[in-house]
Amino acid sequence: AAKLKMEITSKPAPLDELDRRVLQLEMERLSVQKAAPHDRGAAARLSALVASLEEAKRRQQELTVEWEKEREELRGVQRLKEEMDRIQIEIQQAERDYDLNRAAELKYGTLRDLQKALAEAEAALAAGEASVPRMLHLEVGAGDVAEIVAKWTGIPVRRLLASDRQRLLALETALHARVVGQDAAVSAVADAIQRSRAGLNDPARPIASFMFLGPTGVGKTELAKALAGELFSTEAALVRIDMSEYMEKHAVSRLIGAPPGYVGYDEGG
Repeated sequence: AAKLKMEITSKPAPLDELDRRVLQLEMERLSVQKAAPHDRGAAARLSALVASLEEAKRRQQELTVEWEKEREELRGVQRLKEEMDRIQIEIQQAERDYDLNRAAELKYGTLRDLQKALAEAEAALAAGEASVPRMLHLEVGAGDVAEIVAKWTGIPVRRLLASDRQRLLALETALHARVVGQDAAVSAVADAIQRSRAGLNDPARPIASFMFLGPTGVGKTELAKALAGELFSTEAALVRIDMSEYMEKHAVSRLIGAPPGYVGYDEGG
């Protein structure tokens, strides 16, 4: 909400980035322009910079006009809402004063006109947003929340907005993109996960249990990492245990904890 309000009162992120781009190109142009008379390469670079600068300024002007237009539309809606709030207060005051004529005039005349104007303005905004993406919004949507969370967590916006059903349907494709040459294993893993999420498995049992066998480098660990990333949005959800560290009989205490009476019993595994 704070981000949306800031974009209305100050410049939105796309326009701010473009302003910075124009400033950067201007500085580069001035720097290259000094060297152009003595350097042929600098002269060619200057020509390219001028073209890029003109294009950036053209786009900057377009976005500025669009932003000012959208901001004025939103301010118009906000003014209507503020006027409606003021009329509501006047209606309440008139009713307390038993000025019924004044209350009726405001309630069934002025207020209804404002409500109609507000509905038309909001409908126009919705129609415009449906046809062309807007820089400014009055309400916080799922995309706005996902964008902020994506910046905090590093998870792509597309994944945050995707429903669980969409992610499950695309699970096999996503796993195939990470693990190459193991089509049968990937399909079996994806099918098992989809059956579990569809409610066909016992809910008291794990989502799925897999045993991957094969020599080093065929994709066993990579498939497990890819599955953790797709299901839980992070590979850190994978707990990896290197069994080569537990070849000695006594080493198992590091996994399950020391038996009663031995050092480390209170620490657990």
